[in-house]
Amino acid sequence: MTKNHHSPTDATSTSTSTWTGMVPVDDTALAVTDTGGPGIPVVYLNGQFATQGYWRRVIDELGPGWRHITYDERARGKKSRRSADYSFEAAVRDVDAVLAARGVDRALVVGWSYGAVVGAHWAARNPDRAIGAVLVDGAAPYDWLDDAMEQRIRKLFRRIGWLTPLLRPTGLTPRMTAAEQAESNIELGKLSRERELGPVLDDITVPVRYVLASGTSFGSKGEEQEKIRAGLDPVFARNPNIRLGAKVASNHGAILRKDFRAVADSVREVAALGGGSH
Repeated sequence: MTKNHHSPTDATSTSTSTWTGMVPVDDTALAVTDTGGPGIPVVYLNGQFATQGYWRRVIDELGPGWRHITYDERARGKKSRRSADYSFEAAVRDVDAVLAARGVDRALVVGWSYGAVVGAHWAARNPDRAIGAVLVDGAAPYDWLDDAMEQRIRKLFRRIGWLTPLLRPTGLTPRMTAAEQAESNIELGKLSRERELGPVLDDITVPVRYVLASGTSFGSKGEEQEKIRAGLDPVFARNPNIRLGAKVASNHGAILRKDFRAVADSVREVAALGGGSH
């Protein structure tokens, strides 16, 4: 592991001013914002049905010395277009598409929830391109999906299906059907199983810091979330590159709003360990 303590201005960049636009990928296009500048490129990976706006406080806390790249996944937000493919593999490909479109070779990935799993896979697959990763309350290997949970997920999305079209103009809900949202969530459960996610995390060779919330989240019961987070303890023991950056008081849904400083601190730590120069 490289332990050069580079400042955020060490990374090179091809862009010097904020750019906002659409990036074509496969059968769709993604709404992207890139602050530009010479700082270390940080790409933010959203929660499953969240938008790039969730990262505002983290970005403000880190400040303009970094190059912040945010985007809305397929059919999320107000502008990103629909697709025939909402699979996890498509989400990982989209990271490469966004970075390629913005001329970025190496980046530090920061992912929350679903985005943490995307970030873990991307970092494992791209050891020469990943400066490191900050994974926020996600990417914990745990077998939480069984037949009963699968039915619970389908029922939940069917039940709220009438509401999501009403909220779509605000960008708060995806332009996906209830069935598409349920399938995405079920796929996440399969990918999160210990036998699936554990080897991915074991393969990571760049610095990773987890920022974990406390308590429950939407759709979970009792101590489910804490049991899932405990699935990371063996990961920390096996892979010295992966450590706990912080365990914070807020819950899963509020962590980016209430504990953005802890996330920003882990970004700084990972950048210092991974180095930002090309």
